[in-house]
Amino acid sequence: MIASIAGADQRTRSAPFGHALVELAKKRPEIVGLTADLGKYTDLHIFAQAYPERFYQMGMAEQVLMAAAGGMAREGCIPFATTYAVFAARRAYDFICLSIAEENLPVKIVCALPGLTTGYGPSHQATEDLAIFRGMPNLTIVDPCDAIDIEQAVPTIADHPGPVYMRLLRGQVPVVLDEYDYRFELGKAKLLRDGGEVLIISSGLMTMRALEAAKRLERDRIGVAVLHSPTIKPLDTETILREAGRGGRLVVVAENHSVIGGLGEAVAGTLLRAGVTPPFRQIALPDAFLDAGALPTLHDRYGISTEQVVAQIKGWL
Repeated sequence: MIASIAGADQRTRSAPFGHALVELAKKRPEIVGLTADLGKYTDLHIFAQAYPERFYQMGMAEQVLMAAAGGMAREGCIPFATTYAVFAARRAYDFICLSIAEENLPVKIVCALPGLTTGYGPSHQATEDLAIFRGMPNLTIVDPCDAIDIEQAVPTIADHPGPVYMRLLRGQVPVVLDEYDYRFELGKAKLLRDGGEVLIISSGLMTMRALEAAKRLERDRIGVAVLHSPTIKPLDTETILREAGRGGRLVVVAENHSVIGGLGEAVAGTLLRAGVTPPFRQIALPDAFLDAGALPTLHDRYGISTEQVVAQIKGWL
């Protein structure tokens, strides 16, 4: 049930995070990798094989992992600390807050199984991680779409002087954004395609779904724009307000996260504070503990499959 999100006919790249970190480490001796017994499951094992002397296995102790990463950052390292998103958000929050964020240290927390990307049920599904972390001062939050986004984000977040939480798609990761004029920039949203009836603002794997849905809706002469927002915090308010302010379009935020406290509410707050009030809807996971099962079934059940995205948008128009 820990399955790839890639479709049967989708192009993929293996372990883009691990390989990108190895390439970065060739030029940056201060890069180190740490994990809490999950190197294989966060693609950090690629880095561990290439640089065993710069890899630290902390055991099943996420609080120790984050405290150690903070200590190493104080000594001049740039630590990439990996675990599952649920463990970082739920178990290690206070250690991230006080050992890393309060000190504004350059620790990069890279976490697998964000949102509904595993069928193992609530113990492993980080459906509320963005809500948990958005309120933490100094913490930058990134939610990449595909292998290209991850590969480009790794050196960029390493250059960022403060702490970063990045959601990770691991294993065989789809390749999507090479079909668009796209380059990852921290803090920037990018308009991937334009359309006159609907604007979808999305992050993470939901940008893939938004692009697929846009192509299907185009057959019904429904023009759908897709604005990819890989940085959740700080949000690119300028671009979001510009695109949402273009009159006559339904604005839909699509995210692989609870309807509570994620990208959708961040965008809604941005729009209301600026007095920009287009018709607004959210495609997101419910405020509930989700079932275990096969990912395609769960994505359909909870409204984040391409088919459900298309159906919901048609129902709102």
